[in-house]
Amino acid sequence: MDGLQSRRRSACAHTPPSVLRSVPFPLSCRGQTTLGAMETDVALSTRDKRKWEAVSGQHPDMKTLIKRMLAAGLPDWAALRVLYRAAYGAGVFLYETGVWLKKIFIVEPTMRALCTSVGKRLRIERIPYMRRHGRIILGDDVEISGKIGIAFNPVLGLDPELRVGNHTFIGHQCSFSIAKAIIIGNDCLIAGNTHFSDNDGHPVDAARRRAGERVAPADVKPVTIGNDVWIGAGCRILKGVTIGDRAIVGAASVVTRDVPADTIVAGNPAREVGRGKG
Repeated sequence: MDGLQSRRRSACAHTPPSVLRSVPFPLSCRGQTTLGAMETDVALSTRDKRKWEAVSGQHPDMKTLIKRMLAAGLPDWAALRVLYRAAYGAGVFLYETGVWLKKIFIVEPTMRALCTSVGKRLRIERIPYMRRHGRIILGDDVEISGKIGIAFNPVLGLDPELRVGNHTFIGHQCSFSIAKAIIIGNDCLIAGNTHFSDNDGHPVDAARRRAGERVAPADVKPVTIGNDVWIGAGCRILKGVTIGDRAIVGAASVVTRDVPADTIVAGNPAREVGRGKG
């Protein structure tokens, strides 16, 4: 007992007064009752330790408080789940209703105004980004997903034209660079991020590029896509290419030459890798 009292006195002697006043339970120091907070190796009784743990837990430091705030959340009650499911469903309904109204009253009328001719039951989600002017002819039941880009080059005097056949799908972020003509047949599937171009964009000759010259009309060669063609995502279809009916082009392919009908091609440059079924 004398050893315990001695250690308590020693600890109290080295404890700042501000700490001694912070804990509301008595500890004996030099025979007197003093309010103290002992963060030392004093041999407190089990009862005193429990009191200290209870008090220190009520006053966490800033780091502990922030951790508790970040980890906090609403209770996982069944009623709350039902409420949030209903709120989510209502949000989706309102969003899709807004998209539908925009498509009916803004997107489709604008697209029809921009096109030379549009068939029945056009389905389009967003107005395409278009540069300059040219002719756009869309067949029946054409579907355009997301947003596409169309860049015409009318300065060559070739009357550029984009023609899309019936029942053809064009995916999100497809783009067309047209100086003369890009023709896509019926029942085609064009996956997203595919680029079509009937010109090189710049002259091949370096001296002409330095001079700021444009592509010459002789360097423009139309692109023709047959019926029932499937083109995978991320393809590049370059000038002068003709893809035959029912052909399949693998994703990320670069097509630099004609693809016969019922042929499967893939790679850069695209090469035949199989035969399709007619």
